[in-house]
Amino acid sequence: MSAPPSPPNAELGQLYQHHHLWLQHWLRRRLSCPQRAADLMQDTFVRILASSEALELVRLLREPRNYLATVARRVMIDHFRRQQLERAYLEALAAQPEAEQISTEEQVLILETLREIDQLLAGCGAKARKAFLMANWLGMTYVEIAEALGVSLTTVKKYLIKTTERCLLLAYDAQP
Repeated sequence: MSAPPSPPNAELGQLYQHHHLWLQHWLRRRLSCPQRAADLMQDTFVRILASSEALELVRLLREPRNYLATVARRVMIDHFRRQQLERAYLEALAAQPEAEQISTEEQVLILETLREIDQLLAGCGAKARKAFLMANWLGMTYVEIAEALGVSLTTVKKYLIKTTERCLLLAYDAQP
């Protein structure tokens, strides 16, 4: 009569019982933070449990510590990637200027100015208007504008001369 088969997770439980302290020490040497080592040790076993082949792998293991170290390395790499991504996100948020409230009067003035510029540039071609806006509001270089519009650098210069000249003439005419 053979021994009854062990429950499916018994092998996983034994792997944890026999090796979790070793793995936690292994991680602590690499991380120099006991709390993080304990967290990543738990994450390592959670990842193993979540694996569809975990039970079969554990049954076939000859060197469980090598397997645990490999999984733990991957968990550590994922942890550091998440940390790096989180840091980059927080730095990007910190670099954002604080939102300013624009008064109703300022909003009206901005809208009026935009309408005037739109009317001012209405006499120019579509590409000339785009070049003007790209240069003056988006801060693009002439080369970037030429690439974006699919025209030569000389054409961009002509567009900007034409639109700037038009703005200056209309601004001169509008003076009292």
